[in-house]
Amino acid sequence: MAKANNAARPQNGPRPGGHGGPRGVIEKPKNFWKSAGRLVKYLSPWMFGFIVVLIFAAISTILQIRAPKILGEATTEIFKGVMKGAAQMKMGVPVHKFPIDFTKIVEILTSVGLLYVLSAAFSFVQQVVMTRVSQKAVAQLRADFKNKMQKLPISYYDTHSNGDIMSRMTNDMDNISSTLQQSLTQLVTSFFQFVGVLYMMLTISWKLTLLAVATVPLSLIVVAVVAPKSQRFFKSQQKHLGLMNNQVEETYAGHTVIKTFNHEQDAIEDFEKENVKYYKSAWKAQFISGLIMPLMNFVKNIGYLMVAVIGGVQVAHGNLSLGNVQAFLQYTQQFSQPITQIANIANTLQMTMASAERVFEVLDEPEMEDLHTDVADVKTDAKMIFDDVDFRYVPDKPLIRNFNLRVEPGEMVAIVGPTGAGKTTIINLIERFYDVNSGTVYLDGKDTRNMERTELRSKIAMVLQDTWLFTGTIRENIKYGREGATDEELYNAAKAAHADSFIRQLPDGYDTILNEAASNISQGQRQLLTIARAFLADPEILILDEATSSVDTRTEVLIQKAMNNLLSNRTSFVVAHRLSTIRNAQNIVVVNNGQIVETGNHDNLMSQNGFYADLYNSQFASGEVI
Repeated sequence: MAKANNAARPQNGPRPGGHGGPRGVIEKPKNFWKSAGRLVKYLSPWMFGFIVVLIFAAISTILQIRAPKILGEATTEIFKGVMKGAAQMKMGVPVHKFPIDFTKIVEILTSVGLLYVLSAAFSFVQQVVMTRVSQKAVAQLRADFKNKMQKLPISYYDTHSNGDIMSRMTNDMDNISSTLQQSLTQLVTSFFQFVGVLYMMLTISWKLTLLAVATVPLSLIVVAVVAPKSQRFFKSQQKHLGLMNNQVEETYAGHTVIKTFNHEQDAIEDFEKENVKYYKSAWKAQFISGLIMPLMNFVKNIGYLMVAVIGGVQVAHGNLSLGNVQAFLQYTQQFSQPITQIANIANTLQMTMASAERVFEVLDEPEMEDLHTDVADVKTDAKMIFDDVDFRYVPDKPLIRNFNLRVEPGEMVAIVGPTGAGKTTIINLIERFYDVNSGTVYLDGKDTRNMERTELRSKIAMVLQDTWLFTGTIRENIKYGREGATDEELYNAAKAAHADSFIRQLPDGYDTILNEAASNISQGQRQLLTIARAFLADPEILILDEATSSVDTRTEVLIQKAMNNLLSNRTSFVVAHRLSTIRNAQNIVVVNNGQIVETGNHDNLMSQNGFYADLYNSQFASGEVI
């Protein structure tokens, strides 16, 4: 296909890699607090649920924190009983059992058990509510995103890659969902755990607390030194992972060509090179990041050891009970944990706000405008009129200039011209994928800008060079043109498109399921299905944009015969590269540089020996089948 206006039209198609770039590298938001505020505002309908979750998370944490000190009282009771018994034995009093108050110990253990049960119950309820609320919120956000995509102009899709859009819909949504469901409650839990543990430590011994707190700067130094290096290596890892994935995807997609030219070994060597680079960068990243926890544990254990020694000394001097020291040691183990969690959550929040910004950017995009002009309806017998139309994709680069065209009902109009002449742009203006900058496009005497897009497009069916079929049955794919069509109408459309015979030869006929990209049928067969879909739609206007360029000559002949029958009483526009396909067109419009340079039928244009004749003869001279 000679793609129209490639030079002027912005084009950003899908790129290898599926859903955009690799995940894992922390992307900072442009404005953290603004994005956070907007996300909170967006989540306001579910705010009551979030508040309940946060309260329950706080209660669960507080109950859990209280338990070690109460449990230490049991240890103290046992210690007192043992020491009392030992004193009696030292005084020569016979002791058959230590005077331990087991009743009190059972009461203490029961209280601790109750605390843990209540903590688990609050935590369970919090998790259930949070899962429900967060998923509802993200589901609504995803639905709003999808609805927004339906309202965006075609120009947005022309200037944004499919991979980027998919990344916002999947990766960024997942980031937000994960943060709402896990990180948010974890942040609250960590905060209350830090404050609660610190308070409980102070109630036991302020001296030991200072000793435990003294290890915090060491932990922060470890994180500050190691984390940046780890992040740098992770960036390198993700870069090489993306390159390796691209190489693998390219190799698998072109495996037939690779085998045909005996380049298997080259492909293996290319993969090995990328694999080695990925291995080296991944090893460094994982090694450096793996140092953080051992170093943090080392610092934590130093603090634990110091508390154990000094706490033991204070017990020996009677300044502290053994149970309190035991509880303090437990708190020491818990003290550094929320600090690490909060540091990790901070990075997660950065990435989440960046994801929220990317989602909100789409939601803030200007939607298609329902323009209504003051152009009055005109009385005309013509089906469509282009009246002095000007159009440009880029403000300072005019493409269509002073374009005038009158199309009669039932007329077949062929649009030909070199690459970049504006052929596909004319089709875009007919469909109102874009609106004209000046001039008017009339349909049945009415300015198309004064028609709803759905109304306009209900009158039009289009068959493109690049076939689009979704995963489903052949029946469903053809009925996509008109959902309410009967089976008889479906079969007639398939017969008219010369698709019925090959469909019935398939194992399940019309109920054959097309896989992803419909690769279980040939390219020519896929094109026949799209043509059958257009015929079933029974449009007033039929647009064929290089519709026969991907089929073999025999199939093309069959399609042409079908068109000659089906195009009666139906206006059609045919964008053609192979000029042999439009010889029978009543009107051939020759376009160059966005202007009509010649019009007429094939014989008239050839007799003029002008631009069209040069195009036609150049195909013949170049050896193309015409």
